[in-house]
Amino acid sequence: MTQTITPPESKENLDNIDDNIVNIHDNPVVIPVKHKEDLGPVSDMSPDSWRYHPDMIIEYYRQRPLQVFGRLLNILFPFLSFLLDGWWDGFWGNTKKNELKRAVKLRKILTKLGPAYIKIGQALSTRPDLVPPKYLDELTRLQDQLPPFPNEIAYQFIEEELGAKPQEVYAEISEHPIAAASLGQVYRGKLHSGEEVAIKVQRPDLVRRITLDIYIMRSIASWIKENVKKIRSDLVAITDELAARIFEEMNYLQEGENAARFKELYGHIPEIYVPKIYWEYTGRRVLTMEWINGTKLTKIKEIEAQGINATGLVEIGVQCSLQQLLEHGFFHADPHPGNLLAMEDGKLAYLDFGMMSTILPYQRYGLIDAVVHLVNRDFEALAQDYVKLDFLTPDTDLTPIIPALANVFNNALGASVAELNFKRITDEMSAMMYEFPFRVPAYYALIIRSMVTLEGIAINIDPNFKVLSKAYPYVAKRLLTDQSPELRKSLKDLLFKDGSFRWNRLENLLRNAKDSPDYDFDRVINQGLDFLLSERGEFIRERLADEIVNSLDNFGQKTWINISTTVRETLGFNNGSSVDHNNGNGRNGNHNNGSNDESFERLMNIVKILQETDGYDPLKLIPVVTNIIQNKETQKLGQKIAGGLAEKATARLIRSLLLESNNGNNYNGNGKNGVKNNPQYSLPSARK
Repeated sequence: MTQTITPPESKENLDNIDDNIVNIHDNPVVIPVKHKEDLGPVSDMSPDSWRYHPDMIIEYYRQRPLQVFGRLLNILFPFLSFLLDGWWDGFWGNTKKNELKRAVKLRKILTKLGPAYIKIGQALSTRPDLVPPKYLDELTRLQDQLPPFPNEIAYQFIEEELGAKPQEVYAEISEHPIAAASLGQVYRGKLHSGEEVAIKVQRPDLVRRITLDIYIMRSIASWIKENVKKIRSDLVAITDELAARIFEEMNYLQEGENAARFKELYGHIPEIYVPKIYWEYTGRRVLTMEWINGTKLTKIKEIEAQGINATGLVEIGVQCSLQQLLEHGFFHADPHPGNLLAMEDGKLAYLDFGMMSTILPYQRYGLIDAVVHLVNRDFEALAQDYVKLDFLTPDTDLTPIIPALANVFNNALGASVAELNFKRITDEMSAMMYEFPFRVPAYYALIIRSMVTLEGIAINIDPNFKVLSKAYPYVAKRLLTDQSPELRKSLKDLLFKDGSFRWNRLENLLRNAKDSPDYDFDRVINQGLDFLLSERGEFIRERLADEIVNSLDNFGQKTWINISTTVRETLGFNNGSSVDHNNGNGRNGNHNNGSNDESFERLMNIVKILQETDGYDPLKLIPVVTNIIQNKETQKLGQKIAGGLAEKATARLIRSLLLESNNGNNYNGNGKNGVKNNPQYSLPSARK
């Protein structure tokens, strides 16, 4: 089905938008007297002027205190009125009765205050776990059902940006905007070449309104930074980061570049679709892109009526977001339902690329390290991760922070990392960060916004959805396949503890990784062997050799005992007691047998997991095994294993001979072993 929105002012039913497509050659457009756009502090039209310059904004509005004060009053009075109404309803017990009325009022307040506050409402509209249903329904309208601005202004902007009248640019254009959001509105049209397109036109006076709100928010953040010492996060830097992204969002040329880069990085994912940008019909205030037929993710029944699994689409979104955050570092910072559509073929389409951000490599690897240490419950290392990720300064005393982290995550994790609720953990972390000298980096605010919004969409579809239960398979896949030194170290930290190889962790990684959508069995095997047989894998080879020696030695002992017992029983020499060839006491003297049995069982489980993995083919393993056998490191590994087995066998032989010697000295002539009552009996020569 086609996702269409009816503007509030329009009385027509636009569900069938095709009825509202007009041929603008048959209906000439009259361009009005030019609308003068107030650019506020932006003084020229050069590309760099459309980037965020806080100093320019500060200088501009410091000279206009009355304008700033008037805006403050416009913000404060509506919210005070809203809070007073809520208190009055509560006082008379009418809260439930008037809930819809108050929800409508809140939506209207946010709409009237403009883009910055609309975005706050959009973020709240994705949180059914925080916002009552009636408020949720109203705030959802902020995603793409805002009041549109006049067509005349939109047509003027098209002419100014593209250098020609709309009827010269497009063959058809919808009579009304089919969606209106915080920064612009969208028309449906058709090019002269026949392609259907979405035409996005920016709202008038946007720069002035945005910069004034940014100035006020930045001034408040600066005052808090200077006067409220309890808040250590750099609120000014966070405000600047959000403002920089909003400025990029106001430049449709930048949005087009973002879309092209997003398609290059993630367009290869089969379940993801990124629309085409028509550059010849795109300018700073006008964006022309491919028209997408689809359904908003919040319309679950409509999606499932098409035979599409709505929860599966959200899982695709989570996997794509993880690739954005942890693999390429270029991520969509505004994934609300208005920007995500379920296509008829089951793909997930991204529509809006205005608010994008980047995360640096050391930050990406630091986040994966943090997940590994969280799984290991290594809270000392987790505290160090917060230092590496710039949450804490290097000179911070971590002693009181480590038990606080343990308390937060042990309470939240329960039995498994997969049960972690992202919103719950961010809330508990926020409380802890308030007590200790944490500083929230600017980049982290956008990551949290993105992930919390995505989790909100997921909860709306499936209340039991857990983001990390879907995220951990991706992290497992990255740990097993990524060749970067940083992640190799993370893998080693996960698999080894105190020199002991943890087969259960490898088993868990493989089991989770095979559920990752783009998991490549051949790649895992080949890269795993390349690393194992490389110089960097020497540490793992040494530990594996020890494990193999112990397992084979244990297996050999048990086999020998079973054979010897069988022979004795066959020849009638067995008196019913089990003879131990290690210590002569009828019990196995190897204290690691239980551990070795468990390791062998784990190894068999791993083989079974590999057999159940998509892409497994025994014939593919023939060249792999051949390569292993011929590799010089394998030969060295075999020599080490053989040497270790020989060493254990020699030690056992010597111990057996010594025990037999002692038993001979203790023989009392009655066919029974005597009991040592005095040490002198075993060392008679000591009396000489």
